[in-house]
Amino acid sequence: MKTMLLLVLSMVAAARGATAQEDAQCVRERAAMVETIKNYARSRAIVSGQQGFSERVLEAMGQTKRHLFIPERSCSIAYADMPVPIGRGQTISQPFIVALMTELAEVAPDHVVLEIGTGSGYQAAILARLARKVCTIEIIPALAEAAAKTLKDLAYDNVSARLGDGYAGWPECGPFDAVVVTAALGQVPPPLIEQLKVGGRLVMPVGADYGTQHLTVVEKIAPDKTTTRAVAPVRFVPFTGSQGR
Repeated sequence: MKTMLLLVLSMVAAARGATAQEDAQCVRERAAMVETIKNYARSRAIVSGQQGFSERVLEAMGQTKRHLFIPERSCSIAYADMPVPIGRGQTISQPFIVALMTELAEVAPDHVVLEIGTGSGYQAAILARLARKVCTIEIIPALAEAAAKTLKDLAYDNVSARLGDGYAGWPECGPFDAVVVTAALGQVPPPLIEQLKVGGRLVMPVGADYGTQHLTVVEKIAPDKTTTRAVAPVRFVPFTGSQGR
């Protein structure tokens, strides 16, 4: 019995040591990811004419455990500046694009934000660190269920997630100070503009599935008036829903 107890304790200690080593690796990889984002932003200078991202966005990227939002749970994969498949033909966007979309949305602490395309839940988690409330919609049942569970398990209590067609938005959860759409469509869905507050911003990739897409910012400057600008060429998965492909 004593030998068995010692064996169990040894296994527990080994497991804890492995977890600690993994956590340390993740911290290093995440810090390196943030530095990559900073350097890339400075070299491209495409963030609203600035030479980098706000500290709030960088802190959110540095604090959010991206590896917990991908199937492999691998730090080396999660924090590389590349998109990662999450199943059902979908991906989690590369960290720089997540940071860029978040920066362009200009999320403030008292904001209510709508996200269309929950995916793994990672973008919602980033937004949740910056906003008062995040409402996120995913049309693929398996992804919606998994993301909702991950966000709940990680105690993102200011995120409301549901299964549905994001084209129609979520009027009961709004109106919104910002809207972030994580899939490409040929035009901006009118319901999302309607649910956007005056002074609010919508950020999404606009363009054909297999043609040119541009990350686009729409600002609502009056109840019936918006301004639109294309920020950068991008490549996103197609919008899935009633007005998708």
